Amino acid sequence: MYLIALCDDETVELNKTEQMLNNYEKKYPGTEFMIERFENAEKLLDMVREKEYMPDFILMDIYMPEKMGIEAAKELRDMGNQSRIIFLTTSKEHALEAFGVDAVQYLVKPVSEKVLFSMLDKCLEKVENERRKYLLLRIEGRIRRILLSDIVYCEAQKKIQYMHLADGTKCQLRITMTEIYEMLSSYREFVRIGVAYIVNLEHIESLNAQDVCLNTGKKIYLPRGAYKILKEQYFCYYCEEV
Repeated sequence: MYLIALCDDETVELNKTEQMLNNYEKKYPGTEFMIERFENAEKLLDMVREKEYMPDFILMDIYMPEKMGIEAAKELRDMGNQSRIIFLTTSKEHALEAFGVDAVQYLVKPVSEKVLFSMLDKCLEKVENERRKYLLLRIEGRIRRILLSDIVYCEAQKKIQYMHLADGTKCQLRITMTEIYEMLSSYREFVRIGVAYIVNLEHIESLNAQDVCLNTGKKIYLPRGAYKILKEQYFCYYCEEV
């Protein structure tokens, strides 16, 4: 499922864009959109501030009363929102500004179904590739996108869980180790060591029967019986990689 926000001050344009998205779903039955409509930029910004709303895509008009789409996009980026912004507008005048706020597309109205579908094909393919590489996690009250390869290990310290990243960042997570592992277990590089650790095999520098040394300098002592299983996982992972 993809979350899509439509932001336009003209109801006719909202209806037209939503109908084209519905047609796209019909053309590709495996694709599902959850669409939210906003009649002005402030309503969208309020949703992001109050509910930490982060849709996969924001299709937004540039020319709106009270607050222009470019201005709203800048505020979204300042809040840390990483949604993919697609501007729908009647003029090419703001194209350079649009890409200054990391807009992924700039479509000039009237937007045909053919043009929108072509854009969606490319964007959805990129999203699927990124979803295989990133996790979205709530950290310190904000939604953050974490690159999988940056995760070195996760650990449980009493009732608190931490995720350690390659740059030395230590992130506190308000979910259980079981929930963390459920998110990571579909990726072959992540293995569980006992009940307290989840380790990224890509960051293991060496291991023996007593401990694992990570490339950050961290040493994790192995619980009894863990070495044999970990060694098999480690060699299986790298042999298959080759």
